[in-house]
Amino acid sequence: MFVAIGWVLVIGSVIGSFIGVGGHLPALIQPFELLCIFGAAIGAFVVSNPTSTLKKTLKAIPSCFKGGGYTKEKYLELIALLYELLQKARKEGMMSLEAEVGAPEESVIFQKYPHVLEDHHLLDFIVDYLRMMSGGNVNVLEVQDLMDEELATHHAESTVAANAIQKMADGLPAFGIVAAVMGVVHTMGSVGAPPAVLGEMIAGALVGTFLGILLAYGFIGPLADLLNAKGRAEAKPYQCVKAVLLASLSGYAPPIAVEFGRKVLFTADRPSFQELDDAVRATKMPKSA
Repeated sequence: MFVAIGWVLVIGSVIGSFIGVGGHLPALIQPFELLCIFGAAIGAFVVSNPTSTLKKTLKAIPSCFKGGGYTKEKYLELIALLYELLQKARKEGMMSLEAEVGAPEESVIFQKYPHVLEDHHLLDFIVDYLRMMSGGNVNVLEVQDLMDEELATHHAESTVAANAIQKMADGLPAFGIVAAVMGVVHTMGSVGAPPAVLGEMIAGALVGTFLGILLAYGFIGPLADLLNAKGRAEAKPYQCVKAVLLASLSGYAPPIAVEFGRKVLFTADRPSFQELDDAVRATKMPKSA
């Protein structure tokens, strides 16, 4: 939604200002300039990226036009799940979690938090480390290093599409210059034409540079920035889980461990201490309540 609004603002501002100073809109309509710029950019994009990157990019682009992501309510659900699991482990021992993490889809605790169950990557992250913790003799620093490596891998994978799109955006101004130079060459080959015709041809050539810069900084580049922002937001639930589990491994009680997880969240989505306390207390209430 906001991507479309932004693009409309870009087009409206640029075209509106051009018309406002007396420019003629038909002069900007140069379909073959667009073909040259976009065709060359897409061709270079295909050449410079492996098949896996191309697939990830095509899959990632539609996500730019969708909302979603983790909200405060979803974070409360995630932290409440971690609290309930750690509280069970504290009362009954870490071995009591083996049944929960062995088949989370059948777990009574996990079934109370459907949003986490639906996020298969995050669910795997949680159960893998809880399974490791339930095995005993786990070194906190080694687990932290392992988590850091896994999160670094996750970050690298999440930025593949954004980096590919950004490279494409970086090349668009250059391809715009290529289109402009081709237009100038075409104009120089028609030096015998009347001045009015030559002026129109030169104007059409300059549109290539204009389109290359506009597409790069007004359309394609912002998509890469948006994908990077989404990638950072998608990493936060993993960082929250990491903070809670490491705090638990370090010996903190579940009420304190979940506070570690709350603190790593972005302030816009971070629940307050009271909201977290209420969510934690709700896990202790009997079902009849």
